[in-house]
Amino acid sequence: MVARQNELSPQERRAAQTLLDHLDDLATYRAAELAALAGVSKATMSRLFRSLGFAGFEEVRDHLRDVRTTGVPLRTEGLVDVQGHAAREAAAIAGVLHRAPIGEAVSVLAGARRVLVIGWRNSHPVALHLRQQLAQVRPDVRLAPLPGQVVGEELADLRSGDAVVMVGFRRRPSGFGPVLASVAASGADVVLLADPTAAAHARHARVWLECPVGTTLAFDSYAAAMSVVSVLADGVHAALGRPARDRVSSIVSSYRRLGEVE
Repeated sequence: MVARQNELSPQERRAAQTLLDHLDDLATYRAAELAALAGVSKATMSRLFRSLGFAGFEEVRDHLRDVRTTGVPLRTEGLVDVQGHAAREAAAIAGVLHRAPIGEAVSVLAGARRVLVIGWRNSHPVALHLRQQLAQVRPDVRLAPLPGQVVGEELADLRSGDAVVMVGFRRRPSGFGPVLASVAASGADVVLLADPTAAAHARHARVWLECPVGTTLAFDSYAAAMSVVSVLADGVHAALGRPARDRVSSIVSSYRRLGEVE
């Protein structure tokens, strides 16, 4: 709309400005309501939609919904239904933990020679937390990319017997696919922790842990992903038994000696 503003009539520009002002909650309006807000006729609003390449307002709303499913934050008007949000989060967590092949992922992570956890952008905090949890109970757990670094050097010595957790929630960087393919080609076992938009990448993974992140709020939620991280780490702890317990004790002793935690 901004790029084509000079091509619009004064009335269409008023309508376009109203759309821009209400972009975050546009899907909650009807076309007639938007026309009234802009102080233009419904016909003017319809002409604007057509000039933008849409048959009508329904196509505009469908487009906005599609945009939201890619992770673009769009907010609707009104107060947040906190109870409803909490119930949906609980259902998502329960669904993931019942359906996902958690046991197979635990076996991969417990039995690997080394574990590398990779995650960019919104996936990085999840990857960081998984690395921190796993490092409590087993040795040789690395994180990539490190600040200011790329991942190429981290992949150079991967081989069969290693495990790589690729954390890839939506709005992944364009290089995610090539890195995943390279990891799979190394012979390392791949665990893919991602939302349903990563389905095309699942063919490269030995285990796919599918975690929904979509909500009715403006931003995605990683509650299910963080729950999976906790369950994975707990499972690896249980699978490794005494060595894991000894490692935890050693780390706790280091904390005390160094005074690093309260």
